[in-house]
Amino acid sequence: MSVKFWGVRGSIAVPGAETLRYGGNTPCIEVRCGRRLIILDAGTGLRVLGEALAGAGEPLDADIFLSHCHMDHIAGLPFFLPLFAATDRIRIWAGNLLPRFTLADTLGTLMGPPLFPIGLHQVKTKVEVHDFHAGQPIRLGDGIIVQTAPLQHPDGGSGYRLEFQGKILTYVSDTELGTDLPDHRLVMLARNADLLIADSTYTEDEIADRRGWGHSTWQDTVRLANAAGAKSLCLFHHDPAHGDDMMDAIGAEARAAYPGTLVAREGLRIDL
Repeated sequence: MSVKFWGVRGSIAVPGAETLRYGGNTPCIEVRCGRRLIILDAGTGLRVLGEALAGAGEPLDADIFLSHCHMDHIAGLPFFLPLFAATDRIRIWAGNLLPRFTLADTLGTLMGPPLFPIGLHQVKTKVEVHDFHAGQPIRLGDGIIVQTAPLQHPDGGSGYRLEFQGKILTYVSDTELGTDLPDHRLVMLARNADLLIADSTYTEDEIADRRGWGHSTWQDTVRLANAAGAKSLCLFHHDPAHGDDMMDAIGAEARAAYPGTLVAREGLRIDL
């Protein structure tokens, strides 16, 4: 299992001089489980990943798992080049929409008038969309086990645990862990994870007047990592106002509390 980050920023893309080292694209993570490709979230980083995949010149077969459907996590889909290749197959999953909404309707709104000139029904790729309820397991085959859990976020969200050949990756972006004991469902999702990628959007000072916004601090994620016995922690979903120097400082503080903590940056690859 390998992990590569193509977008690590939360809320809105912020390219510019202050985000050169960590990157300004919104969430997108490439996961390889053997020959299988799994993509976690479809933020603006998905556009860059799509260019790399299209350049490989091979038919694509991939699963895209969305943590939720807020704009920063789906904005890259209309610009994902593999959508426009007739030889590709893509399955898109979301566990936060039912029963009020469906993924098909949501993506139809994103890729349709008056927001976008090309509808999802017009792409050449064979696209399947799947709704599920967060908490349900998902069967992918090829020895890949996918467990899910609900996240504490406005409009809901889904955390994911991917298991493959003895390795475990847990992804919990956009969730408000809070200062109490972590939700036992997320503790189980992250239990003994080789890598825990977790929302750490705000500082302790910032979150004081942002409770209820559905995000966490690095201190919150450290509590979750400790409770779950995660082997490695990666801070993710960086606030758009946090420039590179601030991210360096946050990383240093987090590593002092949880040795080996990583700070997600575009281009970072981790082999588990």
